[in-house]
Amino acid sequence: MTSMPTHARHPNPFDASSSGVVRWRHIVAAVMLPVMTAATFATAIVPTQAAAQSLPTLGQSSAADLSPAMERKLGERVMREIRADPDYVNDLLLSDYVNALGSKLVSATRKIGIDASQSFEFFVVRDAAINAFSLPGGFIGINTGLIVTTRTESELASVVGHETGHVLQHHIARMLGQQSQNSWIALGGLLLGLLAGIGARSSDLGMGIAMGGQGLAVDRQLRFSRDAEREADRVGFQLLQAAGFDTYAMPTFFERLQRADSINEAGVPEYVRTHPLTTERIADMLNRSRSAGYRQPEQSPEYVFVRARSLVLQQKSASDFAAIADAQRTAIRTQTTPSVAGAWYAVALAEMKQRRWEPARDALERARTAFGGTGPGTPSLAVLASDIARLSGRPDEALRIATQARAAFPLSQASDMAYADALIASQRVPEATKFLQSQVERYRSEPIWWRALAGAWAAGGKRARQHEALAEQYALQGQWMAAVSQLKLARDAGDADFYELSTIDAKLHEFQRRYKEDKEDEKDFNKQFG
Repeated sequence: MTSMPTHARHPNPFDASSSGVVRWRHIVAAVMLPVMTAATFATAIVPTQAAAQSLPTLGQSSAADLSPAMERKLGERVMREIRADPDYVNDLLLSDYVNALGSKLVSATRKIGIDASQSFEFFVVRDAAINAFSLPGGFIGINTGLIVTTRTESELASVVGHETGHVLQHHIARMLGQQSQNSWIALGGLLLGLLAGIGARSSDLGMGIAMGGQGLAVDRQLRFSRDAEREADRVGFQLLQAAGFDTYAMPTFFERLQRADSINEAGVPEYVRTHPLTTERIADMLNRSRSAGYRQPEQSPEYVFVRARSLVLQQKSASDFAAIADAQRTAIRTQTTPSVAGAWYAVALAEMKQRRWEPARDALERARTAFGGTGPGTPSLAVLASDIARLSGRPDEALRIATQARAAFPLSQASDMAYADALIASQRVPEATKFLQSQVERYRSEPIWWRALAGAWAAGGKRARQHEALAEQYALQGQWMAAVSQLKLARDAGDADFYELSTIDAKLHEFQRRYKEDKEDEKDFNKQFG
């Protein structure tokens, strides 16, 4: 654990309005370091050899386990902070894809006799480090760097399956449950403090709250339990096989990461650091693959485009986008790219990010030609085409493309959002507002839809409803004071009727109550650890 300054001993760890890095550093300095030395840290979090040997077998639980409801509550607490961070990737194309991939793996539990009654949520973090990580309660994060580094969908699925194995076996809960019988907020404080203990690198998600390459400190310490890792390997392999992926992808990808470990210590992938990939474990996975036999997997056509999109979205500047476009064109010209369609897609997205519309349209058309499909193609192709048309001042074309995409891909949230954006750009605001109201009812826990609805209300000149929708977005992110401020703005906007004002006042009281509860949680946290 990194040593940090010891000033400002009582920050609010759950106040999303404060600086992420400062908040987490202060938690570590004020709470974790005085309590745990390096030795006691290892004793408290990492099971002894005897304890590791006694990890419950598949499907069993320990008497000291946290309840599933407690796990979910802890995970949701952390996720509120994550969603508010700029490096949480709010891209519906990536979200749609990783959740479809994750759902395919989770659905395979029925074939192998594992209970998967809990909810799962898969999300993407903007971080070039090669890593994925699991949180309590079924939340699994995937770095853009991992997606970019994989060569096939099965390789990506092998890592996601391994992390899903950790969740299904409740590894984090089992370790936390052995150490504390305190209230959930005390455990939440421990989890959040340990989360920062890996060390903040800057003010973004992958650094400030130690997600992505750093991962949960609890999760990271879990990695040193080889029995838990083997158990996750076993479950992940079974999921991979039952879901129809290439089982050889698991040992192949892990072996490639292990070679990177031995070749270049300075550039060791985070997944190797947090998941000790022993030769014994890789050999076991390889033997399982040989026993299972080989069958040609069906790779989703979206994979190559999601991989290309991840490559572009993990960049942050115009010069980075230009460099990516040039590099992908060179790879196409020298025939070194694994996917010509994916490479042209990356060029198109990078050019759009630079507002270079004609090169973006040309590259996207080349991607579509290389893909060889007709009509909308895939959600990634259709949504990017709609976005380029809308942003370049062709709203009618954008709406036509988005309408076709919605018909072709009815389960795609990204296509739905492209349709809403195109409606607003086409000055069809009432229609857009009605559509977005149905979407927030359908996806009530997704802040991105509330933000889109706020934009529609703003376009229609409905200030009170705009601020009310923004309040809902901030509430879902745990930013209670920001939500309260938005409701006060809604109340004072002057265009709300009596019924609307009553609704606003009721929500205002509720959010103020939730904020006070979080302040009480902070007091409990400081009492336990301060």
